[in-house]
Amino acid sequence: MPLNRAPEGGRGTTVVLILVIVGVTVLDAVDIGPELHQSAFLGIAPLYAALRCSLRRTVLVAAVYLVCLTYVDTFTVADWAPVSRITAVFGACLAAAFSVMLCRVRLQREALHARTSLVADTVQRAMLRELPLHAGPVEAYGFYVSAQEGARVGGDIYEAVDTPHGLRLMIGDVQGKGMPAIGAGLEVLAAFREAAHYHDALETVADRMEQALARYNARSAEQGTDERFVTALLMEVRDGGTGPPRGRVLSCGHIPYYLIRDGAVYERQDGEGGLPLGLGTLGGEPRRGAPVRPEPGDRILLCTDGVTEARGPDGTFYPLGERLAGWSRLEPPELARTLRADLEGFTGGDLKDDATVLVVGRRAEAAQLSIARAAAA
Repeated sequence: MPLNRAPEGGRGTTVVLILVIVGVTVLDAVDIGPELHQSAFLGIAPLYAALRCSLRRTVLVAAVYLVCLTYVDTFTVADWAPVSRITAVFGACLAAAFSVMLCRVRLQREALHARTSLVADTVQRAMLRELPLHAGPVEAYGFYVSAQEGARVGGDIYEAVDTPHGLRLMIGDVQGKGMPAIGAGLEVLAAFREAAHYHDALETVADRMEQALARYNARSAEQGTDERFVTALLMEVRDGGTGPPRGRVLSCGHIPYYLIRDGAVYERQDGEGGLPLGLGTLGGEPRRGAPVRPEPGDRILLCTDGVTEARGPDGTFYPLGERLAGWSRLEPPELARTLRADLEGFTGGDLKDDATVLVVGRRAEAAQLSIARAAAA
């Protein structure tokens, strides 16, 4: 940010401060009594300008302050000794100089913060793609709200990729929230993006994500930082050729998802039973996915527990299933917008955890093609 650039409203602030300085100087010039000097309080004017205005306007306010206070202390105070006058003028010079220095430091810090925020925002956008996601015939609408103010991402992750093994979706929730959880989430997300393209079995993809998190936790232990686990839900849909598409779901300790079919809402726990990523070695059984049979027109809603465990002012949990029952006819974009607005209203905008929602459905043209294929079969 250029040092001469003024924040919005800086011009009006400058004019008001100058008018106040001149007005108080006039009052002291006509004085109501030698023992009362209102100009003694004017030092706050250049200081306020330093916090609100550009460097150029702060210098202007400081100069007007210095000239006016020098005039008051030199010509309107009859009972002061020369030393007192010199001391007062010197104090005004210090206040003016300090104000200019304070403004310069503030603007330098604001410029540094703006550059840092731009870099952080770019990194965060690279980590999580902007919604909606498009992968093959499927699109996913939704929202991501980080519990940490000012952060675009935190402990929730998601992705949708079109691979040689079909369309694959993933949503995950890292233990913890906000910025400290980003490292583990990035490791798991990168492992999914890579493994989803090269491994035929969804279970193998989950194993690769587990291994990536294990390496991250090993580094964290060496550095004395917290180890983390990640809950995740993986889904895939493969083209069935002349028949209906085939699907599979694998849950790594994640909360259930919701299926919206023909206006009805179903809470599904397909593929559950697996431990969260990072804890897989504690279980004796390997993770196993479950087959699902997607139908034309189906929509699914994936979310993290920042949604289902969001609390209202009275301490009640957000009734996601009940809300979805009333919105089952909404299209994915409208459903995502409605859900976000309702969640913010329910919590009063005070989310305690990262919250992510994905509303997944087939694109209109792809859905029509599926219906035509089903009818032909």
